[in-house]
Amino acid sequence: MALISLRGLTKTYSVGDVAIKALRGITLEVLPGEFVSVVGPSGSGKSTLMHIVGCLDSPTSGQYLLNGRDVSRLSDDELSEVRNKQIGFVFQGFNLLARTSAVENVELPLLYSTTDRVPASERRRRALAALAVVGLDDRATHHPNQLSGGQQQRVAIARALLNSPSILLADEPTGNLDSRTSLEVMDLFQRLQDERGITIMLITHEAQVAEYGSRIIRFKDGHIVSDRPNTARRGVDGAAFDPADEVEATAG
Repeated sequence: MALISLRGLTKTYSVGDVAIKALRGITLEVLPGEFVSVVGPSGSGKSTLMHIVGCLDSPTSGQYLLNGRDVSRLSDDELSEVRNKQIGFVFQGFNLLARTSAVENVELPLLYSTTDRVPASERRRRALAALAVVGLDDRATHHPNQLSGGQQQRVAIARALLNSPSILLADEPTGNLDSRTSLEVMDLFQRLQDERGITIMLITHEAQVAEYGSRIIRFKDGHIVSDRPNTARRGVDGAAFDPADEVEATAG
């Protein structure tokens, strides 16, 4: 069964007397464990799509099923729980609290939870474990101004992973990073999919970044103009590779 199922999704914004159609009848499915790159120019509707998938916005019409549940039928409290426990968010701007250490930034989703009260010691344990996943457990007490851009983004990824979400949504996560650091962050996303089976939806306008996905969807003017599997994904060193080669190498 599809984890994300969108059927005839539209989104129209009103700006004064002007109606802006951001999405024009989007239908697609994302299976558990897929790494989907959504590509398109500014204004194509890709970020609007992510906000709807992330339960941060609602469509004008159409249906969104998340793991078989009709999102439009969920209460505000249920939507908050979905965002907190099932979906992890990574944004271009990191969104870290400047006067808070890395480990304290990672703990934040547990502090915002309205259903579970996690003891401070358990919050700290989980946050340190998440930092270890992104290779930053030795920077736990550092503040954002003591970290590089790439390290700050990895802290943001650790925060997104804290509640073991089934979906990771990343909106232009390499937009503020240099080329080399961008590759390191994309390598991390790829490893999270390969090793943990997390479903990833990545929004980007960079073709090189999109090539890390196992599937590439292209948007233009609120429409899907192409949707194809990516049989030559980029590898950990930035070079293209065929996943079948790894299977053959393992078998040998």
